Amino acid sequence: MISVIKKEDLRKMKEQEGLILQGCGGEPKEWLDGVNDLFTQEKILQNGSKFENCSVFSNDGLTCILFPFDGVDLDIGKLAIWRIATHGNFGGTWLSDYVPNRLGGFQEEQKAMEKPDCPLIGQDGNMFNLLGIASRTLREHGMGEQAKEMSNRIMTSGVDYNGALNIIGEYVNITDGSGQSMEDIAL
Repeated sequence: MISVIKKEDLRKMKEQEGLILQGCGGEPKEWLDGVNDLFTQEKILQNGSKFENCSVFSNDGLTCILFPFDGVDLDIGKLAIWRIATHGNFGGTWLSDYVPNRLGGFQEEQKAMEKPDCPLIGQDGNMFNLLGIASRTLREHGMGEQAKEMSNRIMTSGVDYNGALNIIGEYVNITDGSGQSMEDIAL
């Protein structure tokens, strides 16, 4: 199965590993079949194993494909050698390297109750102003690391205004200062 995901979805895959190929033009099915054939021929795939699933995403204008290692019998040593030898052609990298180096790191799971209220509704809507208020709120609640992570994600991910607001909303409960949240106001 080939799924289309957002690059941000990779940040939620902390406990997973896989191979990412960058600059994959054409049909993803052809890439899946080609990788399976090549890796079988190179004896990277073992015991008749094949990649059944892959995920397609875009980043920095490139179409990329993630081949997850779950359920696949691999000779990881041979795969590592192949990845290094072909890096110039395919930009192959491990998921665990790609996310910290290209997407700002893996997202830590946060419990909804841990998010402090942050009065952003009615404030000057300049994104840097809102980011500053949200960062200050997090630091005031002893969440300095989350403030840095949030800021880094927004500044490095290239998201638009709405995307930045969504990221802020992952870290704080956006309120109007009277205790009403965006969800309350939307109702």
